[in-house]
Amino acid sequence: MTEFTNQVISISQSIPKGKVMSYGQIAKAAGNPWGAREVVRILNSQSRKHQLPWHRVINAKGEISLSGEGGILQRELLENDGIVFLSDKIDMSKYQYKISSEIKQEETL
Repeated sequence: MTEFTNQVISISQSIPKGKVMSYGQIAKAAGNPWGAREVVRILNSQSRKHQLPWHRVINAKGEISLSGEGGILQRELLENDGIVFLSDKIDMSKYQYKISSEIKQEETL
């Protein structure tokens, strides 16, 4: 796996219950501010293997990007985490996880 992939996995695993991050936020924290679509690919391909909380990653608008059954499941999982939706959006000012400097330092070791 690439270093970026490892970073994305580590950051994703750090998102606590009741919080979310955007694809772009993870990409930036992992060292590639333009890598949001790569984060989507990594979550899609690595979530089961690494038991990633993929449902805690949403788009920058505070919306679920998945459609159909995947989007329904993601919303249910987020609601089970205590996330409240208002008009199909998540209030990022309330629920956004801001990665700590300790996590960033661990990733660079």
